[in-house]
Amino acid sequence: MLKKEMKEEANPVLDIVTSSLDDGKANEMVIIDLRGKTSIANEMVVASGTSDRHVISLAQRVQENLKAAGYKSVSEGEAKGDWVLIDANDVIVHLFRPEVREFYNLEKMWQSVANLRQE
Repeated sequence: MLKKEMKEEANPVLDIVTSSLDDGKANEMVIIDLRGKTSIANEMVVASGTSDRHVISLAQRVQENLKAAGYKSVSEGEAKGDWVLIDANDVIVHLFRPEVREFYNLEKMWQSVANLRQE
């Protein structure tokens, strides 16, 4: 996947999400710039964990750090840990086990309408 440069605007929620995933050793993090493309969010973050437990741990870390900073989020999918979705208002986070991520391939779906950045 190509790495594309984006004009950065300060987004503390995105910063918390990406630093939480970095600290949690998430794999293959991609940030998809959705500004001007859809009203669901400004950015989408897609990352992988190595197992269902790792995915669940990453999701918990993201949510705890957002809450500690005063931001609200809602999530679903923690029960199985195959795919966890976190809605943090203007940032949507998708956390996958590698084979589930490959199957759904969200990056490909959004590639034509958004700028992608790999971290």
